[in-house]
Amino acid sequence: MQRPIARVINLIDGSSQRLLNMSADDARAILEEENPERLMELHGSFALVGRAEERVLLARSLDRPMRYFLAKEESGPMLIVSERIDQIQLVLEELGYGEQFHPTYTRMVPAHYAMTLRLVGCPDPNPVYQRFFSPPHRTLPPDLDAIGERYVSELLREVRAWVAAQPADAPIGVCFSGGIDSGAVLLALNQVLLDLGQAPTRLKAFTLSVGAEGGADAVQAWRFLELVGLTMLGEEIDVEVSELDPFAAVDLIEDYKPLDVECATVANALCAGIRRRYPEWQLLVDGDGGDENLKDYPIEENDELTIRSVVTNPMLYQEGWGVESIKHSLTYSGGLSRGCVRTFAPAKAHGFEGFSPFTRPSLIAVAEAIPFDELSQGSHEALYSLKGEVVSRGIKKLLGVDFPVFEKRRFQHGVASERVTESLFDVPPIQYRQHFLGRHLS
Repeated sequence: MQRPIARVINLIDGSSQRLLNMSADDARAILEEENPERLMELHGSFALVGRAEERVLLARSLDRPMRYFLAKEESGPMLIVSERIDQIQLVLEELGYGEQFHPTYTRMVPAHYAMTLRLVGCPDPNPVYQRFFSPPHRTLPPDLDAIGERYVSELLREVRAWVAAQPADAPIGVCFSGGIDSGAVLLALNQVLLDLGQAPTRLKAFTLSVGAEGGADAVQAWRFLELVGLTMLGEEIDVEVSELDPFAAVDLIEDYKPLDVECATVANALCAGIRRRYPEWQLLVDGDGGDENLKDYPIEENDELTIRSVVTNPMLYQEGWGVESIKHSLTYSGGLSRGCVRTFAPAKAHGFEGFSPFTRPSLIAVAEAIPFDELSQGSHEALYSLKGEVVSRGIKKLLGVDFPVFEKRRFQHGVASERVTESLFDVPPIQYRQHFLGRHLS
């Protein structure tokens, strides 16, 4: 006989909810209505757990992880919800259920879905997923000026709403490489602060500099700031090569995808360096999600992808192949729904509150409406050039700034030395996975 979940242990700190238009209690009440469309009323960052009779409901935004694990105890199934796998393992061991744990038995709640766990027993049935965010696909005309204006307009709107919710005297840092996404975020923040009559000196553009040699990204970051007249905002964070530890990043994000490990390695070093210099700093903004929105990943590096699959599958880079597909990982979800830990975990580990406007549904909706197939005409290079065209045209139209667009390199995460990172990350991916499993099973 199946029995309802007897106990729910929610390890996600209630104070970590970052909703801009309602309380966490009000948001949870909406979740418990079991009307998924209403979750689009939530504006901000959230990872919520609700309960309606025998059903447990979970939902999260794209920018943060949410994991769960079903354990067995005498009174019935027990559900543990957490941001981290190691927290789940620790609680199980403390309760005497450590033998039930395996890292691959943990599950990730996919972003943009309300997930319901109903009566469970042996075997546990699959959860029910109900999508709450489903933007129209390819509805905009192939007009780059109009697309750019729409995209940057939403960027400014999201940044304005976020800034308005922060203390007026709190300094704001941008994880800055001089690339398109971090550049657009910096200019948007600068403009919003001016519009609100606040001092842009609240802003700093933090660029990571590794070792003594400097390097390409630091040069690019300063060149960007020079071209837009904002050099006074720039600040390099110097770290030693030894501080770039990809295996420490695997422990931090509890994942082993090479690109996410590389990003987290750099983000971890940058956050650690900022924290040493500024012990009280809280707010960090980044451009994570910009590549996903405007499909700026090298298709050639992934044998599973073709340009057709990239431009025709809705939210492929944000969500992966989707929860109903064979390729969807129950342990990790897919796309940025999985990869969000690469910025979330380093920021949280060092006591920062992170934010990226590109993960907000409003910007994703504009991106999904872009007719990428018509604009790229099957050309990889045409597809890769679209992000620079869209953002630069939108910035010019709305801010009157000539936006610098530099050639993209493989390692563009705010790292000063491309040579250092190339050698540092020359690690077979299987070693990351072995390290991850070994940490939890040792």
